[in-house]
Amino acid sequence: MGKEIHARARFAVRVQPRAKVTELAGRFDNAYRLRLAAPPVDGKANEECIAFFAELAGVPKTRVRIISGLTSRTKVVEIDGIAQEEMERRLTS
Repeated sequence: MGKEIHARARFAVRVQPRAKVTELAGRFDNAYRLRLAAPPVDGKANEECIAFFAELAGVPKTRVRIISGLTSRTKVVEIDGIAQEEMERRLTS
């Protein structure tokens, strides 16, 4: 068996809950701005954040983690299964 190549992307996100639609909205300082339709109640905004980035990266939701900022507007998201360069390309296109 061959070695498994393990790609991982990590980036900062600044979330704005209760937006009309969930969408990327450019950059905010060193973070990507993400408008979320979900409210910041009972983890709904975090769930929607994870689902959004899983779909964008083309990976299962189980491969997306918020590694810091669970209760903050500024979060650090880590995704297994996609290279940093590829994820940056998807975030900016």
